[in-house]
Amino acid sequence: MSTLKNFLLQCSGVDLPTLEKCPSDENKYVGIGATIMFTAILAFFSGAYALYTVFDSVIAAVLFGMVWGLMIFNLDRYIVGSMKKYGNGWSDFGVALPRIIMAILLAIVISKPLELKVFEKEINAELLVMEQEVFKTQEDRVMSRYQPMIEQHQSEVAALQIEIDEKIKTRDQLEMMAIQEADGTGGSMQRNLGPIYRAKKQEADQANTELEGLVSLSQPMIESKMKEVESLRAAMKDDIANLERTAYGGMAARMDALSRL
Repeated sequence: MSTLKNFLLQCSGVDLPTLEKCPSDENKYVGIGATIMFTAILAFFSGAYALYTVFDSVIAAVLFGMVWGLMIFNLDRYIVGSMKKYGNGWSDFGVALPRIIMAILLAIVISKPLELKVFEKEINAELLVMEQEVFKTQEDRVMSRYQPMIEQHQSEVAALQIEIDEKIKTRDQLEMMAIQEADGTGGSMQRNLGPIYRAKKQEADQANTELEGLVSLSQPMIESKMKEVESLRAAMKDDIANLERTAYGGMAARMDALSRL
């Protein structure tokens, strides 16, 4: 017990010969030393876990945790050991303020990795959601490069098809008018194959000739544009399939997940 007490007193930074003259303060400095020691231990676990989430290496995590714990131990010991009391409230507060700020920063740095470990299961579940959001964003970026070209070709195909459909409609109407003129169900309402029928039949034949010319000109363009659309879709699908799907679980991602939770 004496060895542990001496170790804790050494941790507190107290001057042992001076303390021997004030034995009533021994328990206070033992408590201060224990606080500094446990802070360093927590810093070790915190730093080790933080580095492990980055590199997935136990050895590197332990080594970094030891260095981090010793640094926090030395810094915390300095903060406690360098405190002086002047007997004036404002002077004492001025001395304590930078140490209070440093202590708050240390508390945040030490507690954050431990907080991540405490909420590890919830964070892992949230990381899956965030990962899907990242993948969806990547896919949307790829699609945004191809979609305007695809839509342009599709709109051009639709315009050509509309023009063909209009010609077909006009041709069919003229043919129907010629037929109705021939059987007496329309036009002059007299059944005959006279000049009126021949004129209407000529108009229908002319419309059919124009339709055939339009189809012969537009159909290759439609087929070419549809092939281009299929080619763009295939390229877009390949780019999406080749997206880098790296694991999403680094320190920054875990902190972001914790803030979302």
